[in-house]
Amino acid sequence: MRNANEIKFLKNRSIIKFEGEDFLGEIGIDGRIFKALTLARISVGVISQQAIENGISILVNEADAEKAVTCLIDEFEAERKSGKVSQIYSINNVSVLGFVAEDFNKVLAELARNNVFPLLLNQVAGENRVNIVVTSSQDEKTKNIIESEIFKKPKTVHLAIIGHGNVGKTLIEQVLQSSEEIRRRKKIDLKVVAVANSRKIAFNKKGFNEDWNDEILTAEHPSNVEELINFSKENQLENLIVVDNTASKDFVKNYHALAENGFDLVSSNKIFNTLPIEEYRKLRYTLSKNNRRYLYETNVGAGLPLIDTIKLLHLSGENITRIKGVFSGSLSYIFNNFSVRNDKFSIIIGEAMEKGYTEPDPREDLSGNDVARKLLILARELDLINEFQDISIQNLIPENLLSVNKNEFISRLDELDEEYQKIKEGQEPGNVLRYVGDLHGDLQKDKGQLDVKLVSVPGTSALGQLKGSDSIFEIYTESYGENPIVIMGAGAGAQVTARGVFGDILRVSETK
Repeated sequence: MRNANEIKFLKNRSIIKFEGEDFLGEIGIDGRIFKALTLARISVGVISQQAIENGISILVNEADAEKAVTCLIDEFEAERKSGKVSQIYSINNVSVLGFVAEDFNKVLAELARNNVFPLLLNQVAGENRVNIVVTSSQDEKTKNIIESEIFKKPKTVHLAIIGHGNVGKTLIEQVLQSSEEIRRRKKIDLKVVAVANSRKIAFNKKGFNEDWNDEILTAEHPSNVEELINFSKENQLENLIVVDNTASKDFVKNYHALAENGFDLVSSNKIFNTLPIEEYRKLRYTLSKNNRRYLYETNVGAGLPLIDTIKLLHLSGENITRIKGVFSGSLSYIFNNFSVRNDKFSIIIGEAMEKGYTEPDPREDLSGNDVARKLLILARELDLINEFQDISIQNLIPENLLSVNKNEFISRLDELDEEYQKIKEGQEPGNVLRYVGDLHGDLQKDKGQLDVKLVSVPGTSALGQLKGSDSIFEIYTESYGENPIVIMGAGAGAQVTARGVFGDILRVSETK
């Protein structure tokens, strides 16, 4: 089979269903069905017996469905009175797809992964020929999936990008620039079909191009998940991935609904993985039940392969005894520069903001909450049941600036200068300041100890030699003893984070 025309595709069909207990296998039933329908000038397609359901299903043209039900009720009147046949009814709006597949189980698995479950299937033994019946609301999607599987056509993956700030915008540009290469090299056709901000969501079934930002400006749909789910169903989109590039506490509440409606999840948003452990586990259950994936490599370390490394070590049975390091690219930049330059603390925070290293409100970084979330995410990768309130956090913001609005805080940054100048000058000679996260204690128990604090370390140490906005993570294990596995590299910036998110998208796409 070499082209899509070899899939038989019949729309506007109906299934006529017989249900009853005692007539399966009775000689002459099929003949009576054919005879009654032939006399009524009704053409019959597939006949299928389902022993489990105690029923027979017959396929007819939708226009003939009502007539066929009436005709068969008359034909089997005696069996209906005796109870052998309990009911005869039609299921309308179905389509038939006929094709040859050497590995039909693989096709079925792909369909199931996309929430397509055939209403009827009929296999011709020895020929690998299969007929399946699906609802007409899923027939185009079914056809696309079958074509990808049996004709090795590029698999279309539909992306919904939530949040188009620094990371989201960069990610969309990376996808658009790389799409041809990925199509050629990996046989994956990435299409950005939805882009949303907190107010509006824009849709494009064929996939956005370089003008995506203009379409957002003219979008009329309110930004909510129901709109996205309805759009995916109405347009029969297969292989769905929603990408959360927000820092929204509200959007993560939609993860369950998205997973239940056929979406895999990729997220740079750290909020969900630090919710109470009960919520955390509930989503894992929803994902498992719906055969969905959730990747979040950029939650800690931007584009660095940290979460993956820890997952592999933990799954292989390696006893991880401690994880510590500089978790925040923004705080890395701030203290790496403040430690060796004569500029004021507030000036360097302003630089970090300009470069896009901090969150929109830099207090999210300076409070230590961002580092604390990352540390908690790693703790949970080790199956620890720590909660956010278990973390000891040194907040870098004076109390009088905690509750003012963002703009006022930014205008009063210079109020931090005197205190941090004193801390800097009070160090031992040759030492530098680093803001570290430290997961330690007996990590074989239910909970570990989590500390987030500003420390003074020798400039010659691994932490002390950190440059720019790089992050560093030291993973101590039983096997490696005193020599940690060290992962170091760019820990902040839209390009790096977007590239990490893109990597997760490709990993989900390749396993779909």
